Amino acid sequence: MNNEELSQVLLDRRASLDRLVANGVAPFAYAYERTHLTADARALLPDGTDAGPAVRIAGRFVSLRSKGKTAFAHVSDASGRLQAYFRKDDMAADQWAVFEELHVGDIVGVAGTLMRTRTGEVTVQCTELTLLAKTLRPLPFAKEQVVDGETRRYSGFADPEQRYRQRYADLAVHPEVRANFYARARMTSAIRGFLDGLGYLEVETPVLQPLYGGAAARPFTTHHNALDMPLYLRIADELYLKRLIVGGFDRVYEIGHDFRNEGIDRTHNPEFTMLEFYESFADYTVMMDRVEQLIVAAADAVRSTPGIDAATVPTFATPFRRIEWVPSLSAGLGRDVMSMIDADLVTAAMEHGVEKPNTLSRPKLMDELFQALVERTITTPTFVLDYPVELSPLAKPKRGMPGLTERFELFAEGREMANAFSELNDPIDQRQRFEAQARLKAAGDDEATGVDEDYLRAMEYGMPPTGGVGIGIDRLLMYLTGTQHIRDVILFPAMRPE
Repeated sequence: MNNEELSQVLLDRRASLDRLVANGVAPFAYAYERTHLTADARALLPDGTDAGPAVRIAGRFVSLRSKGKTAFAHVSDASGRLQAYFRKDDMAADQWAVFEELHVGDIVGVAGTLMRTRTGEVTVQCTELTLLAKTLRPLPFAKEQVVDGETRRYSGFADPEQRYRQRYADLAVHPEVRANFYARARMTSAIRGFLDGLGYLEVETPVLQPLYGGAAARPFTTHHNALDMPLYLRIADELYLKRLIVGGFDRVYEIGHDFRNEGIDRTHNPEFTMLEFYESFADYTVMMDRVEQLIVAAADAVRSTPGIDAATVPTFATPFRRIEWVPSLSAGLGRDVMSMIDADLVTAAMEHGVEKPNTLSRPKLMDELFQALVERTITTPTFVLDYPVELSPLAKPKRGMPGLTERFELFAEGREMANAFSELNDPIDQRQRFEAQARLKAAGDDEATGVDEDYLRAMEYGMPPTGGVGIGIDRLLMYLTGTQHIRDVILFPAMRPE
């Protein structure tokens, strides 16, 4: 940047940097040997004790109050924050000169002994200060004010768009945001532990695929130069995982990113994290039990995360509520949805606010109507069972009920949480459904898929009866933490350019 482009605040930071360098101070260190995290250091001084051992902590100044020859600051790290006390008489002259150039946001190492102040706060009395990184741009830290004995925080970084774009700054100044992502990591680890404990094998399948499938979605398209062929970012992991079932792995799962070239709203991001798991010799009733147990384990992990209010994490009574797809939508429409002709579905869709219903295929119309009339009304965890075959090209037919499939979706708070099938393992039936999808695609449905000949070949080698489940990791975390927008559970969500 040219100086003309910098505000006075930024110019002051650079001037401070120049003075430090002129005095022989390295403003960007290589490493620092700390002995304790701030939380561990604080624990070394129990209540009733006024003095403690020597410690070396490192972190960012998140507050700084100077009173001439003394100063207090708070040093923040991943575990929390700890107060530090600086007194000119306790420090070498060159170190005090460094301290006088520091600002809120600078990253430092502080060595000294633990003490308790007159107000009772555990504090490091600094005898050695090391500058680790000089900040050239001030972070928008929240201001705190005590009102009627209650501490209120007023964020200096409240605009959501800025916070998503500058997630690094958001995380630096909002510990509660960091807590959400610690919860995400714990939840994902708990899910892995649950599936590993049941004998599932974690695998990795291709993200770049010659033919996308496993869901109804518009893909992202790219081109491989060396092979001179189009490739697609996967929209689902399903078809490759079921190839592994054919190959002899009885239980497999994958946690990875999928990509769908669709709209962005509070529950949709074009890049998202999915869990899919498949189990040989199981049907969708077995997978319902698996999903219930998995979600209970995930909730327990989130509830135990430091910084998360355990009281706000849902508790679950199992088994979850169960309803059937056709009767529930028919009740909402006031007539049997399966007997309605396409024109009637279009009319109903217009009445219930579905956008551009004349451009939608029959399966898509039915799906949109279900979202409008049933899905959005579901609050407590509920399994919706037995979807029409038009909506479930990869699920086995419902036993004794032609036209329906053995499929369930789990909904809560108006959001889809899981999708599962008794997986179709009849290659002849599967070909017919692929061909039906191909006809929809040819008719203009850009979310329909084509015929995957390699997958059909795999099925012809023999696929055992299989139950399969897909769970959106982002949406599950949203539900368990009460988060209202998917961007709040994705570290770097998709955004328009500034």
